[in-house]
Amino acid sequence: MVDTDTPPDADSLREGMTVRVVQPDQDVESTEKEPIVGEVGSVLGEEPEGPKVELLSGAVGHVKEVVTDE
Repeated sequence: MVDTDTPPDADSLREGMTVRVVQPDQDVESTEKEPIVGEVGSVLGEEPEGPKVELLSGAVGHVKEVVTDE
């Protein structure tokens, strides 16, 4: 089970990992918008909202959780 209250830190993320991100222009606290799920292309840094990444799709956002195959 993934702890969704605490996002992973940027150091634990690797290219190709599948993550769930919220884009900066979305309200992070909103329950109305679905996060984007994709593979990490590059880690852009650590921010208060969570690690900022660029997905292979080109979308940029803050990681909320790592998605695992279960």
